[in-house]
Amino acid sequence: MKKDKDGRVHFKIIFWGPSLSGKTTSLRWIYSNVSGLSKGGFTSIEDPTGRTLYFDYTPLSASGDVIFDVYTVAGQKRHKHQRKIILQGVDGIIFVADSDPSQLDANEESMEELKELLKDRLGTEVPLVIMINKRDLPNAADKEEILEKLNIATMDVPIYETIATKGIGIKRAFQAIAREVLLRKLYNLKTMT
Repeated sequence: MKKDKDGRVHFKIIFWGPSLSGKTTSLRWIYSNVSGLSKGGFTSIEDPTGRTLYFDYTPLSASGDVIFDVYTVAGQKRHKHQRKIILQGVDGIIFVADSDPSQLDANEESMEELKELLKDRLGTEVPLVIMINKRDLPNAADKEEILEKLNIATMDVPIYETIATKGIGIKRAFQAIAREVLLRKLYNLKTMT
């Protein structure tokens, strides 16, 4: 949380997860389809194939005094240093897990990296929401199997089954993290146990 020169409060929310899990698709869907938000420009640093190279970013606001600076991170293993930089000053995380069975290990590795970087702040000081994305895949991995790989049993976090390409569950997941960030950072309250 930080204040700008105009007295507006900024919160940093990051979509985190393995490569191609749906982080950018989710943020683009929010940007293009959720009404009632003031939106700045959409910045995307990507390669010629459209894959995120460094990050995506857009500021979103439901009121003039509170702004959510929302980022995605590049999920490829080679971008670990960039992810670490973008993680600085984070107020909330939406972890986007991929339902493709071939991505179970990638989900696990991405979550382990996040835990390594945030340590005991994850799920406590920095609230966490889980999106299990691509639930429309015909061979989607079982929800419990994905959650077991993420190894978050000791954390009580909201979990949303989503389909980012259709916007299913995306708004609800974003509302959950925004609410939790506001309650924890502005009012020192915690709704997730």
